[in-house]
Amino acid sequence: MQLDEVIARFHQAVNAFAKGDPEPAKDIFSHSMDVSLANPWGPPAVGWERVSEALDSAAARFQDGRVTAIETLTKHVTSNLACFLDIEHWQAKVGGGDQISVFDLRVTSVYRPEGDTWALVHRHADPITTPQAPDAVLRK
Repeated sequence: MQLDEVIARFHQAVNAFAKGDPEPAKDIFSHSMDVSLANPWGPPAVGWERVSEALDSAAARFQDGRVTAIETLTKHVTSNLACFLDIEHWQAKVGGGDQISVFDLRVTSVYRPEGDTWALVHRHADPITTPQAPDAVLRK
């Protein structure tokens, strides 16, 4: 499968994820020992077993959601690796809440060829989409 097709499938998969279903996204992730995920709710996960568990845990936090837009800020594609920096615009019920929340995620995604397709080997998502105070990285 071509990279553009995999990216389009992943964009559909995040909509399922926003409804609480991690399976379409899990199908696109590499199932290798070096796959990695850093999401807003926990420490980074490395290796398919931990990434799969982290995806299940993260998806369970969402209900009735969707990703309304994905802005690709930049991408770097070679025959062996593809890296994307995106802003994802989400709306979903989060953490068991009954109200739809609107939020944005800054996302870095790295894909590589595996077999006859491309697989997501790293995803980092966090809510930092605006300038932060100089002390924002300090523990309080």
